[in-house]
Amino acid sequence: MDTEFIAEYIPLYIEAAKLMLGIGLIGIVLSLIVGLLIALIQYFKVPILRQIATVYIELSRNTPLLVQLFFLYFGLPKAGIYISSEGCAIIGLCFLGGSYMAEAFRSGIESVEKGQEEAALALGLRKGQIIKYVILPQAISVSIPALCANVIFLIKETSVFSVVALADLMYVAKDLIGLYYKTDEALLMLVVAYLIILLPISILAAVLERSLRYAGFGN
Repeated sequence: MDTEFIAEYIPLYIEAAKLMLGIGLIGIVLSLIVGLLIALIQYFKVPILRQIATVYIELSRNTPLLVQLFFLYFGLPKAGIYISSEGCAIIGLCFLGGSYMAEAFRSGIESVEKGQEEAALALGLRKGQIIKYVILPQAISVSIPALCANVIFLIKETSVFSVVALADLMYVAKDLIGLYYKTDEALLMLVVAYLIILLPISILAAVLERSLRYAGFGN
């Protein structure tokens, strides 16, 4: 194991991790927003939009992120639409993540008893108030484990960003292996980098889930 090689190229992994986390954070936040909107459309059975949401979920969940990125980066330019590498990565992650987040939110919303909505209506609350004060607080609490699992899943999916010429962690590892044939060192740094990023998120998710369970939510 060449420790000098590792020490020399750690900064490249740090920069790649910053890029990956920046794009990943934007994509995950957007996917949460999209997922919540889709879940509400399905819950309230909005005409036309509900059918569109169903098609979107099936299309997104049944196509790999790699294929989606190829379509955005190489396919759309054929139609005269050009998107930057960063834009393709964010759109792809949001498109994929939105469907998974929607299913997580949907299961949480459906866990709220119908009687609570009826009681809120009887008290004179409007639909918007019922969503904000009655349904969403309980639904999000129930959905937290699935949402956290989706966040970890989406961060791991960023490993394919190199196909759209983004210098992510996988790109750096493959580049170093191709240039210097330091396979063991490059892969070791790659594994450690992902562990440093994902392990704290996993621990935080477990603590959050346990706290909600002790508080009486999600049972």
